[in-house]
Amino acid sequence: MNDSNIKQKTTKKEEKQPANVLVQIAIFVGVLFVSNILAMLMPKSFPVPAPVWGLLILYFLLSTKIVKLHQVEKMSTFLISIIGFLFVPSGVQLYTHLNIIQEDGLMLILAIIISTIVLLVVISYTAKFFIFISNKIRNKNSVDTAEQSEVE
Repeated sequence: MNDSNIKQKTTKKEEKQPANVLVQIAIFVGVLFVSNILAMLMPKSFPVPAPVWGLLILYFLLSTKIVKLHQVEKMSTFLISIIGFLFVPSGVQLYTHLNIIQEDGLMLILAIIISTIVLLVVISYTAKFFIFISNKIRNKNSVDTAEQSEVE
Protein backbone atom coordinates (compact mmCIF):
# COMPACT_ATOMS: atom_id res chain seq x y z
CA MET A 1 0.00 0.00 0.00
CA ASN A 2 1.35 3.38 -0.89
CA ASP A 3 1.12 6.56 1.19
CA SER A 4 -1.77 8.08 -0.79
CA ASN A 5 -4.02 5.06 -0.12
CA ILE A 6 -3.24 5.20 3.61
CA LYS A 7 -3.98 8.94 3.73
CA GLN A 8 -7.29 8.44 1.89
CA LYS A 9 -8.38 5.71 4.33
CA THR A 10 -7.46 7.78 7.39
CA THR A 11 -9.22 10.82 5.91
CA LYS A 12 -12.41 8.80 5.38
CA LYS A 13 -12.25 7.52 8.96
CA GLU A 14 -11.72 11.04 10.28
CA GLU A 15 -14.71 12.32 8.29
CA LYS A 16 -17.01 9.77 9.93
CA GLN A 17 -16.04 10.70 13.49
CA PRO A 18 -19.00 12.15 15.38
CA ALA A 19 -18.81 15.85 15.96
CA ASN A 20 -18.14 17.28 19.37
CA VAL A 21 -21.25 17.39 21.57
CA LEU A 22 -21.06 21.18 21.75
CA VAL A 23 -20.98 21.38 17.95
CA GLN A 24 -24.01 19.10 17.73
CA ILE A 25 -25.90 21.17 20.30
CA ALA A 26 -24.92 24.34 18.43
CA ILE A 27 -26.33 22.93 15.19
CA PHE A 28 -29.64 22.06 16.86
CA VAL A 29 -29.81 25.42 18.67
CA GLY A 30 -29.11 27.25 15.40
CA VAL A 31 -31.83 25.34 13.59
CA LEU A 32 -34.26 25.96 16.47
CA PHE A 33 -33.39 29.68 16.49
CA VAL A 34 -34.01 30.06 12.76
CA SER A 35 -37.21 28.00 12.97
CA ASN A 36 -38.54 30.22 15.79
CA ILE A 37 -37.83 33.32 13.72
CA LEU A 38 -39.63 31.79 10.72
CA ALA A 39 -42.61 30.83 12.88
CA MET A 40 -42.88 34.39 14.20
CA LEU A 41 -42.60 35.92 10.72
CA MET A 42 -45.36 33.77 9.25
CA PRO A 43 -48.78 35.39 9.03
CA LYS A 44 -51.46 34.26 11.48
CA SER A 45 -53.40 32.78 8.56
CA PHE A 46 -50.51 30.33 7.93
CA PRO A 47 -49.58 29.03 11.40
CA VAL A 48 -46.68 26.61 11.06
CA PRO A 49 -45.14 25.68 14.43
CA ALA A 50 -41.43 26.21 15.01
CA PRO A 51 -40.68 22.47 15.41
CA VAL A 52 -42.11 21.81 11.94
CA TRP A 53 -39.90 24.55 10.51
CA GLY A 54 -36.99 23.02 12.41
CA LEU A 55 -37.61 19.60 10.88
CA LEU A 56 -37.82 21.11 7.40
CA ILE A 57 -34.63 23.14 7.90
CA LEU A 58 -32.72 20.15 9.29
CA TYR A 59 -33.96 17.94 6.45
CA PHE A 60 -32.81 20.56 3.93
CA LEU A 61 -29.41 20.87 5.60
CA LEU A 62 -28.93 17.10 5.68
CA SER A 63 -30.14 16.48 2.13
CA THR A 64 -27.92 19.21 0.69
CA LYS A 65 -25.01 17.87 2.79
CA ILE A 66 -24.44 21.28 4.41
CA VAL A 67 -24.71 19.35 7.67
CA LYS A 68 -23.42 15.79 7.58
CA LEU A 69 -25.30 13.00 9.35
CA HIS A 70 -22.37 12.14 11.59
CA GLN A 71 -22.37 15.76 12.81
CA VAL A 72 -25.81 15.41 14.42
CA GLU A 73 -26.29 11.66 14.80
CA LYS A 74 -25.17 11.29 18.42
CA MET A 75 -27.37 14.15 19.68
CA SER A 76 -30.31 12.95 17.59
CA THR A 77 -30.04 9.47 19.07
CA PHE A 78 -29.96 10.94 22.56
CA LEU A 79 -33.00 13.15 21.93
CA ILE A 80 -34.95 10.22 20.49
CA SER A 81 -34.08 8.12 23.55
CA ILE A 82 -35.67 10.70 25.89
CA ILE A 83 -38.62 11.61 23.68
CA GLY A 84 -41.12 10.25 26.21
CA PHE A 85 -39.74 12.62 28.83
CA LEU A 86 -40.02 15.53 26.38
CA PHE A 87 -43.76 14.92 26.02
CA VAL A 88 -44.41 15.29 29.77
CA PRO A 89 -45.05 19.08 29.49
CA SER A 90 -47.62 18.40 26.76
CA GLY A 91 -49.38 15.89 29.01
CA VAL A 92 -49.42 18.38 31.89
CA GLN A 93 -50.77 21.08 29.58
CA LEU A 94 -53.48 18.71 28.42
CA TYR A 95 -54.38 17.95 32.04
CA THR A 96 -54.79 21.67 32.80
CA HIS A 97 -57.31 22.00 29.96
CA LEU A 98 -59.55 19.04 30.77
CA ASN A 99 -62.59 21.34 30.59
CA ILE A 100 -62.08 21.64 26.82
CA ILE A 101 -61.98 17.86 26.50
CA GLN A 102 -65.14 17.57 28.62
CA GLU A 103 -66.97 20.10 26.44
CA ASP A 104 -65.76 19.07 23.01
CA GLY A 105 -64.26 15.63 23.62
CA LEU A 106 -66.56 13.78 21.23
CA MET A 107 -65.90 16.25 18.44
CA LEU A 108 -62.14 16.02 19.04
CA ILE A 109 -62.19 12.21 18.93
CA LEU A 110 -64.31 12.28 15.78
CA ALA A 111 -61.95 14.79 14.13
CA ILE A 112 -58.92 12.64 15.06
CA ILE A 113 -60.50 9.47 13.66
CA ILE A 114 -61.64 11.12 10.41
CA SER A 115 -58.33 12.90 9.85
CA THR A 116 -56.41 9.67 10.49
CA ILE A 117 -58.50 7.79 7.94
CA VAL A 118 -58.13 10.59 5.37
CA LEU A 119 -54.38 10.71 6.02
CA LEU A 120 -53.98 6.95 5.51
CA VAL A 121 -56.02 7.01 2.30
CA VAL A 122 -54.08 9.97 0.88
CA ILE A 123 -50.73 8.41 1.78
CA SER A 124 -51.68 5.07 0.22
CA TYR A 125 -52.84 6.64 -3.04
CA THR A 126 -49.77 8.89 -3.13
CA ALA A 127 -47.49 5.87 -2.65
CA LYS A 128 -49.42 3.97 -5.33
CA PHE A 129 -48.99 6.92 -7.70
CA PHE A 130 -45.22 7.13 -7.07
CA ILE A 131 -44.83 3.37 -7.52
CA PHE A 132 -46.74 3.64 -10.83
CA ILE A 133 -44.46 6.50 -12.00
CA SER A 134 -41.37 4.59 -10.88
CA ASN A 135 -42.43 1.50 -12.80
CA LYS A 136 -43.10 3.59 -15.93
CA ILE A 137 -39.63 5.12 -15.70
CA ARG A 138 -38.00 1.72 -15.17
CA ASN A 139 -39.88 0.18 -18.10
CA LYS A 140 -38.93 3.10 -20.33
CA ASN A 141 -35.27 2.81 -19.31
CA SER A 142 -35.25 -0.95 -19.90
CA VAL A 143 -36.84 -0.48 -23.36
CA ASP A 144 -34.31 2.24 -24.21
CA THR A 145 -31.45 0.01 -23.07
CA ALA A 146 -32.76 -2.93 -25.11
CA GLU A 147 -33.14 -0.75 -28.22
CA GLN A 148 -29.67 0.67 -27.72
CA SER A 149 -28.11 -2.79 -27.46
CA GLU A 150 -29.93 -3.89 -30.65
CA VAL A 151 -28.51 -0.90 -32.53
CA GLU A 152 -24.96 -1.69 -31.45
